[in-house]
Amino acid sequence: MQIESRVSLREHNSFGLPAVARTLVRVRSEADVRRVVDHPEFGRAPKLILGGGSNLVLTRDVDAVVLKIEIEGRRLVAETEDAWIVEAGAGERWHDLVAWTLEQGLPGLENLALIPGTVGAAPVQNIGAYGIELKDRFHSLDAVDLVTGRSVTLDAAMCRFGYRDSVFKQALAGKSVVTRVRLRLPKPWVPALGYLDLERKIAETGNTHPDARTIFDWVCAIRRAKLPDPAAIGNAGSFFKNPVVSAEQCRDIIDRDPEIVHYPLPDGSVKLAAGWLIDACGWKGKSVGRAGVYERQALVLVNRGGASGAEVVTLARAIQESVYGRFGIRLEPEPVIV
Repeated sequence: MQIESRVSLREHNSFGLPAVARTLVRVRSEADVRRVVDHPEFGRAPKLILGGGSNLVLTRDVDAVVLKIEIEGRRLVAETEDAWIVEAGAGERWHDLVAWTLEQGLPGLENLALIPGTVGAAPVQNIGAYGIELKDRFHSLDAVDLVTGRSVTLDAAMCRFGYRDSVFKQALAGKSVVTRVRLRLPKPWVPALGYLDLERKIAETGNTHPDARTIFDWVCAIRRAKLPDPAAIGNAGSFFKNPVVSAEQCRDIIDRDPEIVHYPLPDGSVKLAAGWLIDACGWKGKSVGRAGVYERQALVLVNRGGASGAEVVTLARAIQESVYGRFGIRLEPEPVIV
């Protein structure tokens, strides 16, 4: 367990926002988590769990003990007639895991390529993209209770996955640390292609039966064309969740704005494209202070250089007010705001 004091978090959040952690503990094993729990000073102190920092908006210095999760390792733990079970440490980069599974001949995660952040954060957020969510490939995870220090294993039902949601953002928020995640990759592999951007790739290339590696490459190309690289422009990816409304609400909006991008869901509700709503309100390319809306994708807020967390939050609230004023819909931020 490595303990550091007065640590700048600018390099540990993808927005590049300024903040200082009073105490940062580098966690590289389950035993390290238990050492924190048993520590006379840190055990009862508030905790902030930090993975890749790609889903975080820091508005101030952090007095809580920051647990920087750096648990590594990835392996195939089991193979059955109908699936491969892959395990990875919570500190592994998610995209690296996706690429590694394909290198091992284990398809199934290709639609989730290039999503920033760590493996441990993936179930917390129930990450998703291009027609697949983490819950669709989830098997189980290990976590350590931050009160008792006990290790627990949770299956999908216990994780209570929802749209960009899980038990770790609800009942277990700040109460446990994910240490290892296991994923179930189904056999036989079936491509997930029912998403507009992928359908366009099929039309462009004429490849109606792409393999997993091709889908991986397509997804990477699509994301790179739409989303800024955090190493070049600070951002946290998609800043707002796509709102879900009733079919009646959607019809009302379509009557006023026939071009709205929307996706019917199996339960009869409709998911609206938050980026379209923001763009329709004229925010694409606009700025508040040094925080702005990305020119290519209105769903992404960016640090134009030297922005503070307060500027990002002010911009986000202004966007929320605009969208509510025009459409009567309240956008919900995806990142954790500290």
